[in-house]
Amino acid sequence: MNYIGSKQTLLPFLEQCINTVTEGDNQARTFCDIFAGTGAVGRFFKSKGYQVTANDLQYYSYVLNRQYIGNHNVLQFKGLEEEIPAIKDVLFEEMRGARVCEWLDLLEPVEGYIFQNYCKGHHQEGEDHRLYFSDENGGKCDAIRMKIELWRKEGKVKDDEYFFLLATLIENIDKVANTASVYGAFLKKIKKSATKPMVMKPAEMIYNNQEHFVFNEDANELAKRLHTDILYMDPPYNHRQYSGNYHLLETIARYDNPQISGKTGMRKCNNQKSDYCSRSKVKEAFRELIMNVDARYIFLSYNNEGLMSFDDIREVMSVRGKYGCFERKYSRFKADKESVSRHIAADSTTEYVHYVKCV
Repeated sequence: MNYIGSKQTLLPFLEQCINTVTEGDNQARTFCDIFAGTGAVGRFFKSKGYQVTANDLQYYSYVLNRQYIGNHNVLQFKGLEEEIPAIKDVLFEEMRGARVCEWLDLLEPVEGYIFQNYCKGHHQEGEDHRLYFSDENGGKCDAIRMKIELWRKEGKVKDDEYFFLLATLIENIDKVANTASVYGAFLKKIKKSATKPMVMKPAEMIYNNQEHFVFNEDANELAKRLHTDILYMDPPYNHRQYSGNYHLLETIARYDNPQISGKTGMRKCNNQKSDYCSRSKVKEAFRELIMNVDARYIFLSYNNEGLMSFDDIREVMSVRGKYGCFERKYSRFKADKESVSRHIAADSTTEYVHYVKCV
């Protein structure tokens, strides 16, 4: 996904930082990504053999992490064999999920909640409407989302299978969104990539023999009962709340037909606003988390444009033990190239990885 603050391109650097600090400590094998987002960091360290805990306050993030971090066994979809007989014919069990996704791709579009509120639909030319998806993709999203939920209510899919399918839908509908990357606004005309039919490309499975843990909580509350060798923190850097930027993915994940308002169709999300997006609250929230968590090593990704100053971070983290910092310049997040407007700023920013070896 095209996600603000994603560490996908910085993963080798992050691994190098963590390996350098924990060198010689072969017992440091539990890893917690407490502001997980789409789970890129947790997935990476899961693939390296760590036992991973992932957490995020946004439910759509929980769905993605429940799939990529929580799922670690082959999904068999035995409860769907009667409805989708073709899954019994696959040569390898690992391919059953792909066969279910192919079946879902053939569903007829439905004029459901997404179609009615976030597509042109039956609006006439000149009438106000939201244009987040093409009619075809919005209706297809509704049809698939309804079917996934029905299967769960009927007991035809297990939780692991449910989150695999839901994460697959979220990732693929995002690929055809008519936005400049985030959902704070939609484009006035359908861009080329948004005209392509959504395809349910199966979410990747990362198999291993360990149990992993996924939470949907406030990070500061979870920290009070967390025990981990390595704590990794990638909190919001600025005033932009993720709840507003990705409100539509939250609605698709929950599919709770919320009351929405304004030109963008925003759902109420006051209970998901983060203190890490407030200049007056962020330092105290950070201090509280650092002081409460039970971890042997703490790492913080934070760039040079964040609300907290370098000195504030060093002051807070140094209380827990031996402090240090790595840094690297990297290309900043940019909106979709097809966007009709561009944010003009420097092409690069500096990412700091602060760390402390806890006493």
